[in-house]
Amino acid sequence: GVLDSARMRAFIATELNVSVENVHAFVLGGHGDTMVPLPRYSTVAGIPITELLPAERIAAICERTANGGAEITKLVGTSAWYAPGASAADMVEAILKDQKRIMPCSVFLEGEYGIHDLFVGVPVKVGARGAEEIVQVPLTDAEKAALHKSAGAVKELVDVIKV
Repeated sequence: GVLDSARMRAFIATELNVSVENVHAFVLGGHGDTMVPLPRYSTVAGIPITELLPAERIAAICERTANGGAEITKLVGTSAWYAPGASAADMVEAILKDQKRIMPCSVFLEGEYGIHDLFVGVPVKVGARGAEEIVQVPLTDAEKAALHKSAGAVKELVDVIKV
């Protein structure tokens, strides 16, 4: 989630020609083409991107976010370069400094968001105790359906590898 949200932040910043430091973005669900970018919760200096960009540009950013790993792999042969390490470093910093940062992370859900017994990316408060609190944000029916579809894809992978 941290990695995918960072990619979405970069795409938004580029589209609006602003510093990525002013951009916050949330991507929920699994890592892959069923991930769930949340434009309603993505902002630039506190302004929702839905107020800054037309719907077709937002849709393009969401699609590029979902396909970002494949795009990078096509360009350099792998997507495992800087972004995974930087994302892990952000999470470790939040833990070591007890920052209580809200970050999209894969955590074991026990009914949150209507999902049971599965690790899925959702907003989490990250501090000295690791994932300290799952933050449940209101989702539209379409967002809920997309998150459940993404969780279903995660479950299929779990069933295949028999974990």
